[in-house]
Amino acid sequence: MTFLEKIKTAFFWKRALMIIIPFFIVLVIISLLFNSFSAIINADIATVMEQNFNQGKWKDFFLTKSFVSILYGVWITSRNIK
Repeated sequence: MTFLEKIKTAFFWKRALMIIIPFFIVLVIISLLFNSFSAIINADIATVMEQNFNQGKWKDFFLTKSFVSILYGVWITSRNIK
């Protein structure tokens, strides 16, 4: 089955979402830990918000994570479905 035939099936997207959503959550958590570890340990939410989400930074933060998650989920799913 070719890649284009695979992505047309609902089964493919169900399996892909099973990979995409947990990977996205883990990626966000790891990114927040790398970007704002000391602020997270100190429970300083204002600093975490300022470093990662304020002034339109949330768009870049979530856009890159969602793009990477979708690519990874589709790639892994296409490899595992025969």
